[in-house]
Amino acid sequence: QVQLIESGGGLVQAGGALRLLCVFPGSTLEYHVMAWFRQAPGKEREFVAGISSRGDRISYGDSVKGRFTISRDNAKGTVFLQMDSLQPEDTAVYYCAAGLTYGTILLTPVNYNYWGQGTQVTVSS
Repeated sequence: QVQLIESGGGLVQAGGALRLLCVFPGSTLEYHVMAWFRQAPGKEREFVAGISSRGDRISYGDSVKGRFTISRDNAKGTVFLQMDSLQPEDTAVYYCAAGLTYGTILLTPVNYNYWGQGTQVTVSS
């Protein structure tokens, strides 16, 4: 069973920053696209950011462009999401996911077959 483990969530004031960490088994998932999704209460799961297996392709959701940065280190089996200029609308549970592809970053959850348990991010106004 492949496990993805997120950490780094918490409570922050608007304008603040958080850095999320996802640990994944590098030997198993180093050739997979990795991504972050989020889900707020009553809303569908939303694509936040994705990175190709080699890190040469990156994609961001429109609502986070210019504020969030995704990166990965396959040797260490880690994916980071640096979140700056956080706003109350960023409040959600954030999930790390491993995709079915290695180069193409797909935006819908159905294209990701491994998920972490999620970490809560709360931004106060």
